[in-house]
Amino acid sequence: MASSFREWPWPLQALLFFGFAIVLTVAGLYIPGLPWASMRNQLQAAQAEVKPLEAEVQSLRVYKQRRAELQSEMDALQKQLATLQTIVPEDKETDQFILMLQRSAATSGVSIRTLTAKPVAQKQYYFEMPFDLDADGPYYSVLDFFAKLGRLSRIINVQDLKLSSVGTKTGGKFRMAPGTTVSGVFTVTTFFTSSMEGPAPASKPGANKPGTKPGKK
Repeated sequence: MASSFREWPWPLQALLFFGFAIVLTVAGLYIPGLPWASMRNQLQAAQAEVKPLEAEVQSLRVYKQRRAELQSEMDALQKQLATLQTIVPEDKETDQFILMLQRSAATSGVSIRTLTAKPVAQKQYYFEMPFDLDADGPYYSVLDFFAKLGRLSRIINVQDLKLSSVGTKTGGKFRMAPGTTVSGVFTVTTFFTSSMEGPAPASKPGANKPGTKPGKK
């Protein structure tokens, strides 16, 4: 004798409902034209677009990791550049250089008698700025003066050094300080990287030629 669905045991009813839901779900996913099938296709298309994006993000992570290293390298290079600009400045900075020489001499007990600027020599990547110096003082003070020149922030070369005893110099123009034993003549050269001299001004049209009076051609 047939019985109604409501009279079935509840586990059997639940199993039937569960099976029916599975059939509807499968039908909605795979039967063309149903909303679930369309959503499934859109999901697959979105997943296909995500895969290359994930690969691209993975490749960019390498640059993100390298960014900190590159920033550290750039900071180190900036410090090196600042150090190089101190050792070989961009401009002449003649006044500062002369003060450095005078300060080193004074703290060493050496007297600079004359300081004569020589012509600047242009090289391929830098300029040489030499000075002729005449100085005197106690022997060990002169040695200390040269040692201090080697410790200055700017690069300095000492050339053509000629030392002599003050007893061999006659007709000196300067009064020697007590304890002075040697006098020296030498050339100190420092360096800079850019020329401070602009190009020569171009002659204006109609300028007077040498040997002609104004207003006459």
